[in-house]
Amino acid sequence: MSEKTRKRFIAGAVCPECQTMDTLMVYLQNNIEHVECVSCGFSKSRADDKVEAAKRSSGNVIGVFKP
Repeated sequence: MSEKTRKRFIAGAVCPECQTMDTLMVYLQNNIEHVECVSCGFSKSRADDKVEAAKRSSGNVIGVFKP
């Protein structure tokens, strides 16, 4: 079963790679925030705060499960 992701553009944002304005889109996939430039293909991902906190407290975390 495929997960629907809602992609939204970030108004006024400038791509750190190609410096083009209004080409960055953001979307969530598996509770991970993804940012992608539609112009040059630059991408960056960031996990939610709970996953990041677990990584900081223990360097060998396999995963964080939500009940």
